[in-house]
Amino acid sequence: MQNNRNFEFQPSSMRVHFIAIGGSAMHNLAIALHQKGYTVTGSDDEIFEPSKSRLATFGLLPPTEGWFPERIHPELDAVILGMHAKADNPELKRARELGLRIFSYPDYLYEQARNKTRVVIGGSHGKTTITAMILHVLKKNGIDCDFMVGAQLEGFDVMVKLSDEAPVMIIEGDEYLTSPLDRRPKFHLYRPDIALLSGVAWDHINVFPSFENYVEQFTEFIRLITPRGTLIFCDEDEVLQAICCKTRKDITLIPYTTPSYLVEHGTTSVLTDHGPFPLLIFGRHNLLNLNGARLVCNQLGITDLAFYQAITTFPGASKRLELLASEGTFTMFRDFAHAPSKVKATTAAMKEQYPGRRLVACLELHTYSSLSEDFLPHYAGTMDQADVAIVYFNPHAIQLKRLPAITPDQIKAGFNHPGLEVFDDSTKLMERLSELPKEHAVFLMMSSGNFDGLDLKLIERR
Repeated sequence: MQNNRNFEFQPSSMRVHFIAIGGSAMHNLAIALHQKGYTVTGSDDEIFEPSKSRLATFGLLPPTEGWFPERIHPELDAVILGMHAKADNPELKRARELGLRIFSYPDYLYEQARNKTRVVIGGSHGKTTITAMILHVLKKNGIDCDFMVGAQLEGFDVMVKLSDEAPVMIIEGDEYLTSPLDRRPKFHLYRPDIALLSGVAWDHINVFPSFENYVEQFTEFIRLITPRGTLIFCDEDEVLQAICCKTRKDITLIPYTTPSYLVEHGTTSVLTDHGPFPLLIFGRHNLLNLNGARLVCNQLGITDLAFYQAITTFPGASKRLELLASEGTFTMFRDFAHAPSKVKATTAAMKEQYPGRRLVACLELHTYSSLSEDFLPHYAGTMDQADVAIVYFNPHAIQLKRLPAITPDQIKAGFNHPGLEVFDDSTKLMERLSELPKEHAVFLMMSSGNFDGLDLKLIERR
């Protein structure tokens, strides 16, 4: 990436081109800049739903798919490069020839927020939920802010909001790579004034080859907090305990733990000095997320009482313990859980919330890490609380990721669950799920994918 740190924005007169505009994050940034009054163009060689329809709604959908160097011209003020684009992209080559300012997605976000108070939510798990909680509470309390969050949230039209007026920007800080030209983790570019770390559990092994290398990314993130800034961290995470207290002496450290809570008659309430507050969400991990979000909101001027009053109406983030079906004594949830720590936390949450029901937990192995034989042992014990434990994987997904093939026996050995059922055919998976008794049962479908297009609600209808 070029050095863009002295770049000055001229509101409503900027001309910006997106290379790989169809990405989940990229198309949301394109819409945000369009709403801010910028002239936005873009290209991509493939655009899927919902990006395609959303770009079309705002008049931003490229007329044809593909790369067109002629769309890159000297009048462009900035070019934003997405992760989907390759380093030899013809539009990128043309932008370099013209000496245009080329930004990665996170670098451009920083430029938009550099004169604001930057709040960055990082960690291996819970980032989207904590960010969504903060945005929900700020909105309820009438506090204006810009934001970037990794999921579509109820009550928010876009995943990115940018303005000239808001004094604060809330950013979900992903540790994955910035762009094909910039191999830094995204959250290293935001330089937070207020930072939160939810926990560290090794992920993205295709990028971070060892646990030590992965932890170093979080240590560097702490180093990049602005002087006299604030770091809020989960004190129940042993890795964070080790790195947070020894990295910086010039920032304020605020640890947090799981608050007291009660599960009664299918409702979870957080117990506070102001009394109990019933929640729409549940699960110990979500109560932990809630406490972290509360401390961030405190830093932004929200009192505990105002936070608790607002959080009672928080419905949860998209695909995070999302209710899909409920009829009689049958309930089905979908969750984004895919990494071992997420699978274990989500499964435990379901068992705690529905202690008298049979738990059917079904996990799709979809990410690079989860489909790697060497990583499978990290899943040992993660589904032990399930009465019926099922794992699904698609061999074609392994081929696309250019990984060695794995077998059901290897998956069973990795999970170390004696009753684990493994499927590599979505039709047979559907047949198995459909035949399982639905009375007094809760089904938990966990994946960062979509079970190869499986109609999950068909399980209920059958």
